[in-house]
Amino acid sequence: MASEPRWARQSGTFGSDARLTGELVAAYVRGLQGPTLGPGSVSAMVKHFPGGGPQKDGEDPHFAHGKEQVYPGGMREHHLEPFRAAIAAGCAQMMPYYGQPMGTDWEEVGFGFNKGVVTGLLREELGFEGIVCADWGLLDDATIFGQVHPARAWGLEHLGVAERAARALEAGCDQFGGEQCPEVIVELVRSGRVPESRIDASVRRLLREKFTLGLFEDPYVDPDAAAEIVGRSDFTALGAAAQRRSLTVLTNSDGLLPLTTGPKLYVRNVDAAVAAGYGEVVDDPAEADLAVLRLRTPYEPRENVFESYFHSGSLAFPEPELTRILALLDQVPTLVCINLERAAVIPEIAERAAALIADYGACDAALLDVAFGRATPQGRLPFELPRSMEAVEASRPDVPNDTLDPVFPHGHGLTL
Repeated sequence: MASEPRWARQSGTFGSDARLTGELVAAYVRGLQGPTLGPGSVSAMVKHFPGGGPQKDGEDPHFAHGKEQVYPGGMREHHLEPFRAAIAAGCAQMMPYYGQPMGTDWEEVGFGFNKGVVTGLLREELGFEGIVCADWGLLDDATIFGQVHPARAWGLEHLGVAERAARALEAGCDQFGGEQCPEVIVELVRSGRVPESRIDASVRRLLREKFTLGLFEDPYVDPDAAAEIVGRSDFTALGAAAQRRSLTVLTNSDGLLPLTTGPKLYVRNVDAAVAAGYGEVVDDPAEADLAVLRLRTPYEPRENVFESYFHSGSLAFPEPELTRILALLDQVPTLVCINLERAAVIPEIAERAAALIADYGACDAALLDVAFGRATPQGRLPFELPRSMEAVEASRPDVPNDTLDPVFPHGHGLTL
C-alpha cells in the first residue's frame, strides 16, 4: 500500500486505502482466475506479503540500504487487510516481500525466510493453502545490467546459499523465484538438513495447481487465437476509456475546463501532432492562448543502473527546474498534467497552474479529450499530495496519508 510517499513502487499499488485495495485486489483475482481455479484460469500471484510500503525513508528493499521495514504507527494489521481479501477471493499464489521487519515481534530476517510470517501468519492464521513463491534473488548474488548485486538475504547475509535455501524452506516457501539450484536442494535432503517430506509438501502444491489448470492434459496455447485476442479492438476501447476516466482534476481555476475548441496551444512534453487535433499549435508561449505542460513526479537519480529504475528520494522539483516551470505558468495560462507514480510535492505549481490534472499513465489524446470536454474525468487521488518534503520526512511510513497539511487530501478530485 502507498503509505510512505517516497516509496518507489507506489505505481504498482491500488493506493493508500486498505478497504478499497482489498475490493480491487479481490476483483483482480476473480478476473484472472474466475469463480474457481480451473483450465480456463490464469493463476494469480498476489504480492508482496505481508505488505510493502512501510519502508524506512521510502527506500526499496531490492537494495541493502532499503531493507528495513518499520511500523512506528502500529499499522501492521492495516497492511494485512488487502491480503485477507485476496485469500478470501481464492488467490492461488503468494509472494513474500524482501523487507526485513524491524522493531516488531517478528524475527528480523527478510520475509521470505521468516517462518513466523509465512507459516505462522499466512498459512496458520490466515488459512492460505496455495503456493508461496519467494521473490527473486534471495539465495545467491546476481549480475544485473553488468553490476553485481548481493543476494537479498536480509538478516541472513552471513549464511551461505545452502543454509539460506534451508531457512526459506523452513519458513514455508514452495518455489524460488528466478533462481535454479536443484543441486542445492538435493544435497540438503541427502544430508538430512531438510527432510524429504518437506520437499514433498511443496511439490504436491505445485503439481496440484498444474493439474487443476489442465496443463498436463492441454499444455499448449493456440498461437492463432492469441494473435486475435491480444490487442482486440473492444479491449483497446475499454483501456482507452479507462485512461480518460482515471484522469483526476485537482484544480480548475475560474472554470477554465472544459476548453472551447480552436485555441492557440503551446505544448511541452506533449505530441504536437496530437495537439493539432484540438487547436493551433504555436512554437512560442507568448503567442499562445493556453499552454499544456506534462510533468512526471520528481526523483533523485541513482548511479546503479538497476536502482535507476526505482525512482526514489525527494518528491519536490529541484531548482532550476521549478523556476522554469513556474515561469511558463506565469507567462501564459497553463494546463499542467502530472503523472503521479509517487506523491509529488507541488504546492507552487498547484497554486499557479490555470488547471491541474493528475494522471497515472494516460496518453496525450486522453488528456486533451478530457480538457476539451470530449470525455468525462472521474478520478480521485489514491493518496494525498504532501505540502513539503519536511512533512514527508516527519510522517510515519506505515500510516497512510500521514503528512501535515497536505496540498490535496486522499480522495480529492473535481468533476467537470
